[in-house]
This record gives sequence, structure tokens and C-alpha cells, in this order.
Amino acid sequence: MSGMVITTLPACRETALIRPDGRPQPAFREQLRRIPSWLNAWSVLFLYVQTGLVLWATVALAPWVWPITFVLLGRTFAQYLSLMHDAAHRLLFRNKRVNDFVGRWLLGYPSLTNVDGYRRVHAAHHREEFGPDEPDLALYVGYPITPASFRRKLWRDATGRTGSKLMLQFLSSARSPDQRSRHTFWKIMLVQAVLLGAAIISGHWWLYPFFWLGPYLTVWRVINRLRSIAEHGGMHASPDRRRTTHAVAQHPLARFMVVPYRIGLHLPHHVDSGVPFRNLPQLDAALRQAGYLDDSFEYPSYPAIWKALRTPTA
Repeated sequence: MSGMVITTLPACRETALIRPDGRPQPAFREQLRRIPSWLNAWSVLFLYVQTGLVLWATVALAPWVWPITFVLLGRTFAQYLSLMHDAAHRLLFRNKRVNDFVGRWLLGYPSLTNVDGYRRVHAAHHREEFGPDEPDLALYVGYPITPASFRRKLWRDATGRTGSKLMLQFLSSARSPDQRSRHTFWKIMLVQAVLLGAAIISGHWWLYPFFWLGPYLTVWRVINRLRSIAEHGGMHASPDRRRTTHAVAQHPLARFMVVPYRIGLHLPHHVDSGVPFRNLPQLDAALRQAGYLDDSFEYPSYPAIWKALRTPTA
């Protein structure tokens, strides 16, 4: 690799599971696209249990744990919005109404996210990465960048400047000319009012501003940038997904903190965006067996790709 440009890609062999272009064979595709609704329901439930335990620790333990729980609650948004991402693809539950209810009311709205708006723009992202309707271009265009520029971006995220700017954009949707956006804004505000009310009733009102909104505006923004640039930073438009989407080896710490629920298997996700997150490891393994994905262009870790992204080309 030279900078972010992949000079040579391995040839993909046709196998019983993978076509020559990397897409799954029909029978394998049907298998991959089966949605494990009950397992996903457990994931949502367990996520709420985790959230409750971190909030309990914030209240019950000594203040020295607050920096830890603050960071963990920033990670919580990565978890909520990773599952919301599957719901936006309608891959969380087989029943569409259940999928959309959970995606909106239990995952997206608590995380201040308009799920239906996200679904619309995210569809454009999958139709043509780096195309004219690409919604996230500002996050990952222009890489690699200088180390100083990289630090400035993360500093803006960590200090809440990025989050505050985006929060103002969100609040402006209350006056949006689009009726759907206005209605969704007030639904999100209703859920936020419930969260604030629960904090007040518990006798710990400060949990909502300092340990819900605070991590959302800071830690989550850092995580979101680091994940996003590791997905597409410095790549370019191409019909070959390997030239639009990075491949990064998955390790436990990164999966815990930055890329939960298999969202780090981003190249397989772009090969077939109809595969639920639990089945992405099967697709990843099949792509490797076919030679579509190998170590020649996969980064060995997230620190490795972040280092490459902050090293300008000669």
C-alpha cells in the first residue's frame, strides 16, 4: 500500500460460497441473511442491563470511578448506535414493526438519533461510496493528514466542540420545513425527557447532563471519528468495495471500545449490506477462503490504520 491507495488487489476465486466478484453465492446469501431475532433481542436487553450497571456504579461507588464510567457511557453510545445501524438496515428483527420500534424508541431516540433520517442517508452511502450523495464525506475525505491536524480533530471531539455543533444542528430540526423531521425531533425530546425524569426521580438529576449528554458530546464523538476514518478514510470511489472500504483485523479491546457488535467487519458489510451483524464473521471467513480478502491490504490493528491515516503521503 502507498498511503491509502491500494496498488494491487488479490484475485478472488469462485468457490461454493463466493462468486468471482466477491458476492455470496445465492444459497449462501440466503443463509447469511437469516435474522436471529431472539438473539438480537437478548443483545438489546443485555445492553440495557450494562447501561444500568454503569449508571449504578456512577452513583454507588466513590467519585474516583467517574472518569471510568464517563468513558464507558461514551462507549454505550457506540453500542446503541451499532445496533441501531442494523435496525436501520432492517436486520435486527424479522418483524418489520418490531425492528423499527426497537430501532427508534429503544436505540436511536435515547441516542438522539433520527433513525428514519439516518436510514435514508445511509442508503445513499451504500448505493455509492464517495458518490455525489455520500452523507459522511466530511468525516473521512482528505486523508491521510498531518499528525497535527489529526490531533486537532480529536481535540475538538474530546472537548465537546464537535458535539456541540452537531447538537445545535439537531435542535434546529425543531423548525425544519420537513414535517417528518419535526415530528421525529419531538419524539426524541420525549425520550430525553423520560431519561431526565428518571434521573430526577432517582434523586440523581446530575446523571442526565453529566453522564448521558456529557459522554455523548465528547467520548462518543471521538469513538465515532476513529471508527469512521478506519472504515473509509482516504479511500476513493470504485466499483470494487476493497478500494472504498478498509479492512482492519479485529481485536478484543477494539471490539469492546470502538467497534461493538461486529460493526468493525465493515468490508464484508459493504460486500453485502443485507447480512445481519451476527453473520458477518461467516461472510468474512468465506471471503478470506476465496482470496477476496487477505493480509496484503488488511491493517493488523486499529492503531496501525490510525497511524497510516495521520501520516501524509510523500
